[in-house]
Amino acid sequence: MNHTFIRIRSNQESGFIIPAILSLMVALSIITGAVVILIDSNFGLVQRNIKSQQAFNIAEAGMNYYLWHLSHNPSDYKDGKTTPATPDPLLGYGPYVHNYVNSDATVSGTYTLWLNPVGGGSSVVKVRSIGQVTGTNFTRTVEAQIGAPSFASYAILSDSQLWFGKDEVADGPVHSNQGIRLDGSSNSDITAANATYVPTSSLGGNDVTSHPGVWCDTTITTPVNCLTRLKTDWRYPVPTVDFNQINGTLCTVKKAAFASYAATASLATQANACSQTPTTRTNAYIPQRSSSANDSRGYYINLNSNNTYDLYTVNNVKDIELNYSDALSPTLVASGIAVPSTGVIFAEDNVWVRANTTFSGRLTLAAARLATSVTANLTIVDSIKYSTKNGNDAIGLMAEGSVSIAPFAPPTTSSFVFEVDAALIAYSGDVVFPSNYTFSNTNCARGWVSPNQTLLFYGSIAVRQTWTWSWQRNASCGDTVLDSASGKYISGFKYNTTKYDYNLLYNPPPSWPITSSYNFLSWREVIVAP
Repeated sequence: MNHTFIRIRSNQESGFIIPAILSLMVALSIITGAVVILIDSNFGLVQRNIKSQQAFNIAEAGMNYYLWHLSHNPSDYKDGKTTPATPDPLLGYGPYVHNYVNSDATVSGTYTLWLNPVGGGSSVVKVRSIGQVTGTNFTRTVEAQIGAPSFASYAILSDSQLWFGKDEVADGPVHSNQGIRLDGSSNSDITAANATYVPTSSLGGNDVTSHPGVWCDTTITTPVNCLTRLKTDWRYPVPTVDFNQINGTLCTVKKAAFASYAATASLATQANACSQTPTTRTNAYIPQRSSSANDSRGYYINLNSNNTYDLYTVNNVKDIELNYSDALSPTLVASGIAVPSTGVIFAEDNVWVRANTTFSGRLTLAAARLATSVTANLTIVDSIKYSTKNGNDAIGLMAEGSVSIAPFAPPTTSSFVFEVDAALIAYSGDVVFPSNYTFSNTNCARGWVSPNQTLLFYGSIAVRQTWTWSWQRNASCGDTVLDSASGKYISGFKYNTTKYDYNLLYNPPPSWPITSSYNFLSWREVIVAP
């Protein structure tokens, strides 16, 4: 018997397929939507990153612009403008807004500058640049310190040859525009402008033999062994430092002194301001007493601890005397004179200076006769000490001629540390303890050879000619003292220490001359909260 089977399709089976298809379609839709959202999100993130990077680049462009601006307009902290008169207490002068033009010659954003000078004579300015992309809220902020090294960037800077004896320490950076014999120890860069030079007989050579730009005597083995000492910090040749810039600075200081007070302010803007010799005395400007080459006539200035000074006239110097009062016989002009707010005093004559106990503040004292061909000198007649050594105090002593320590300045007997804290500049002359008395028949100046009779100099020295604190002689003369260890007779200090004041590196005394162009000292991005 044949049986025929007929399969009947069940509706239940199709009911399984349709939901599966629908589920697949929903899943695909979700995945597609997620992919679209992810792509869109990534595209938005990429666009935001691009805009953010553009804002950063614009902010950097603002920083580079002001580096260029300062290199052409030093000390302009108002972007070439006159406002605001008073800086913001936190950000400084500003805001100064500039369009940023991209490589397609279209404006794609702006940078806003805030300029905050450190002040106190420093060349350093803190610059904040805020970059913003056109048509967006995207901004980035960068901040940097920009500054220029000054003549106080060196422990000793010389336009002439230098010689450090085996017992002398080169503390801090030292540079010579000619060459250096370094027999003593050093702890920083020692640089010379020449690859080779011929040192003179008075500065470690024989006037004939050529030596490297920086060298030492190979026969010296103690306290520093010339053959085995590290010489990685010795560099030569390097670019020279232009001492002619100092002459321009003396004129700048004179103009600043004129501008400080109404009685002389009109002179500051005259084309021949620096050849003017008014008889009006202000707190900042001290008139010329004589245009003749008389080194025993000028002014004595006593710097007080309360940011004032006393002014005296000097008519006759007897530097064989034992103290400044007897040697100068000063006549009081005025006492308790306030140091100008600019921190600048310009004397159109010779100056003798000391500090009454310690000095607190920041001051540049310049001595020059810019209206005549007769130079003015500056003489230290007693100790000069800061109240602190943290950078708050700085004294700059700048002379058109020489800066010297008077033979009568140190104590004559017993134990002492004679201290001078200052930055010194001798534009055309020396920075020395003098080898001879200037104003007496006795030739050789006095000397000190005991280890407990020392000179401590703390600061910076820039000198056109000779720098030394002691002189060796083969025979006794005047008030020299025999150094039994060497068999030589000494004028000045056998034991002396010259220490660099690192606070002066980018924070020199007011209106101190700079040696090169501006550069970035530090840089960071400022994260601004939304």
